Amino acid sequence: MAGKEATVYIVDLGESMGEKHNGREITDLDWALTYIWDKITTTVATERKTAMLAVVGLRTDGCLNALDNSDEDAYQHITVFKELGQALMPDIRRLKQQLVPSSTDVGDAISALVVAIHMIETVTRKLAYTRKIVLVTNGNGSIDTDGLDLITSKCKEDGIELVILGVDFDDAEYGFKEENKDPTKAENEKILKELAEECNGLYGTLGFAIDEMVIPRMKTVRPVHSYKGYLTLGDMENYDSAMAIDVERYPRVMIAKAPSASQFVVRPNMAAGETQSQFAPPDDQPKQGDLAAVKNTRTYQVPDEEAPGGKRELEQEELARGFSYGSTVVPIEESDKNVTDFESKQGMDIIGFVVKNQYERYLDMSKSHVIIAERTNEKAIMALSSFIRALYELETYAVARLVPKQGKSPTMVLLAPSVDADAECLFEVELPFAEDLRSYRFPALDKIVTVSGKELKQHRFLPSDDLMDAMSDYVDAMDLSKFGEDEEGNPSEYAPIEDTFSPALNRVSHVIRSRAIHPDEKLPPISEILIKYSKPPQELVEGATASLKAITAAADVKKVPPKSKSKRGRRDAPKPLSGLDVTALLSNPSGTIKLSPQNAVPEFRQVLDGGKLEEAEPAFQQLGKIIRDFIKNSVGGSGYARALEAMRVMREEASDLEIPDAYNDFVRNLKTAILKEELNGDRKDMWFMIRANRMGLIQSKECGSSEIGEDEAKEFLTVRLSV
Repeated sequence: MAGKEATVYIVDLGESMGEKHNGREITDLDWALTYIWDKITTTVATERKTAMLAVVGLRTDGCLNALDNSDEDAYQHITVFKELGQALMPDIRRLKQQLVPSSTDVGDAISALVVAIHMIETVTRKLAYTRKIVLVTNGNGSIDTDGLDLITSKCKEDGIELVILGVDFDDAEYGFKEENKDPTKAENEKILKELAEECNGLYGTLGFAIDEMVIPRMKTVRPVHSYKGYLTLGDMENYDSAMAIDVERYPRVMIAKAPSASQFVVRPNMAAGETQSQFAPPDDQPKQGDLAAVKNTRTYQVPDEEAPGGKRELEQEELARGFSYGSTVVPIEESDKNVTDFESKQGMDIIGFVVKNQYERYLDMSKSHVIIAERTNEKAIMALSSFIRALYELETYAVARLVPKQGKSPTMVLLAPSVDADAECLFEVELPFAEDLRSYRFPALDKIVTVSGKELKQHRFLPSDDLMDAMSDYVDAMDLSKFGEDEEGNPSEYAPIEDTFSPALNRVSHVIRSRAIHPDEKLPPISEILIKYSKPPQELVEGATASLKAITAAADVKKVPPKSKSKRGRRDAPKPLSGLDVTALLSNPSGTIKLSPQNAVPEFRQVLDGGKLEEAEPAFQQLGKIIRDFIKNSVGGSGYARALEAMRVMREEASDLEIPDAYNDFVRNLKTAILKEELNGDRKDMWFMIRANRMGLIQSKECGSSEIGEDEAKEFLTVRLSV
């Protein structure tokens, strides 16, 4: 759970902010808004009502603020565009139209700070808030220095963090100094810098803040305990000597997931009598103009021949729970539901101990948690500290049975002691049950056992000493532990964990924020810091080239020719050791395709193995004619088996080549011919064989390029033939 925040952004909208300086292609205001929009959209993305912000315009044409009155001119040209509160997407769209350069350079930045302080004080009062004011200006115009001491004391008293960022302000640490600076601007920079230092705030040039934006910000999360109760050793109910310590359990490592997409549809046109609220999103969903949230409904159907459509709808209350037992579903009525519920009591009970050296790290199953004593219980803190120290000194882990809440499934956990100068705690990770273990046997890597039981230490499948030495040198050459440099230039780790960021998480967040502000512009490029560690450093790779060549020579690595891309799912034809292409010798030199009825299936496959799709269509046509002749010339059912086998091959090849229409058109015409008795009399027995062997239409789930649905394919086979 995150804390409460109140941030006021003061944006200088003076006429001079609409100019371009120092070779930039955008105005000073657009450049400043790059930083402002990034901060605002980040706050909006949290969807927290306690993350409040306000936007105040400085040096605006109009005037709108709570301190403006006719007696004083100090608060003129200061406009509050958004009051302090939660920000939503409609606020961003409105602010984008309002934050434009004005036609004046009159306005006092110090007075704008007073307005921001008054807004924060009015809303937050004396409550526990993180208060912050961000002022972005180019430093032009006059600044009234009267009352700076009062502003400083007020910021310190209320704990307000003051951040002042200037467009082209001089910053020695960043290494920027503007040449030929206007004297007024130079004096204003000095005043604002002293004010930020007096308030213990931050002061710098805007360029540095924008450059730092590419570095993903770490999200500070207030942990929430997942278990609060006793850590016990022994039976508390029957023995007074049992140990019981009040502890709390918090997550130590959590998976950071990218924002998930929400389902919305275009809001339908409202008919007469309908209201806007009928298509509005729920109260917890922000209204998105012409979009409405998708509401899911679920229906349950069972086969029923007497019901319309052959299916009957049921209510959820009429259904019974089903549990999978192998390939069978076992139903359990609601009255017997207590059989499937495991009654468990909340607690963390130590059942034994294991020596540290005997525990295998691959047994860790889950994310880790931290076990600490109840923070307000001095007795529990002392007791847990003694227990942790005992485990630490004996180099032992504890094994416990954990039930985080009443009725939850129990899990076995491992408790490992952690003793630091700052804190003592127990690290907890889930252990597997017997059913969670999968035992697989793999052959040894350093020896080969023959059928007779003899062990071979030297074999072409075993690495030689030269290969082992070459691989060891290559691993040393690709070592990243000392490839980087620290701030003092000393060797350090190349990719420390604190400098590596999730590309998927931060890229998706960056794209969402950018599209929220600029819905019609192209997506921004990927930040270099996100892909910096996606590949090894070029200098390291070049230095390891010699070692890699040594491995190639020692392992006798040879290039494997590329596989044939003739058909999906088809293996390459085996090649004889002589290298003689028997297929080419037996193929038709004229290039024409002609299948013989005596050897139709092998010749059909031989044509398709050539990989020429232009030859596939005539091959399908000829095989289809041969199948019809098999049926037509069959004496009784003597030729039906040959026709059925040819149909099976034709169907498989059409599906593999992703040309399902070649088969579907054939089987439709064949059905019509059998129906009209065009194949030399009544051949309905052949159609019954086709139905029994499921040689119907190729469905879309079998071949992606097919447009035949399951219902259509089923209807094609179930329709009975009649003259």
